[in-house]
Amino acid sequence: MTAQDLATADGKRSSADGLRLGGVVAFSTVDYPGQLAATVFLQGCPWRCHYCHNPHLISRRANVGAPAWTDVRRLLQRRRHRLEAVVFSGGEPLSQRGLAAAMAEVQQLGFRVGMHTGAPDADRLQRLLPWLDWVGLDIKALPAGYPAITTSRSSGPASWRALSLLLQHGLAFECRTTWHPELHCAADIIKLGVCLAQQGVSNYAIQIAGTDQCLNPLLARRRPGPADQDQVVQALAPLFESFRLRS
Repeated sequence: MTAQDLATADGKRSSADGLRLGGVVAFSTVDYPGQLAATVFLQGCPWRCHYCHNPHLISRRANVGAPAWTDVRRLLQRRRHRLEAVVFSGGEPLSQRGLAAAMAEVQQLGFRVGMHTGAPDADRLQRLLPWLDWVGLDIKALPAGYPAITTSRSSGPASWRALSLLLQHGLAFECRTTWHPELHCAADIIKLGVCLAQQGVSNYAIQIAGTDQCLNPLLARRRPGPADQDQVVQALAPLFESFRLRS
């Protein structure tokens, strides 16, 4: 990436300035492990996951009143030495082409760079690896089970190829799966976790789906029962260096 691609102190326009943002959290302790971070939510996602808890970020259109990347840049410049990392989330960050330039700017400011992604485009993820320090990778199901969750027939292979890419590269990452009992039974989660462990995943989290604003309003407002949760923890916790069930 050339200097002309990046924003500089003399005000040159960056290709990151075209990013469509959905919002910014100026201070987070949960979005990057062990780091104080700002979280930037990017607008747009190619999938329509039934349990999506950020449905307002699915559209590619910029929301009225949403910040611009220039606003984020000024925020980060002010918060140098107070924050340690910047996390790009969504929506789906990989859906926007200006992301590499934004990550390069963040890196130049001295922050670590993280990303939350379902990885619908493994090739684009690969191109971003030089600027990434950590990834939170959503693996939603075994490859054949993706369409029932994402409503996209071609979604599974890309995510699993991204998983292989991260394992081969050696980048620090957390693999996570969202669990809604109408989309996964306990046996499904256990089967998925066993497969991930066999692939070489060492850091795995299962997060129970929030039901307050699911994209699909027909999903029942219910959670996996305590017995199912205990069954999953007992089966999977021994398989990973780090395992979490987030409720």
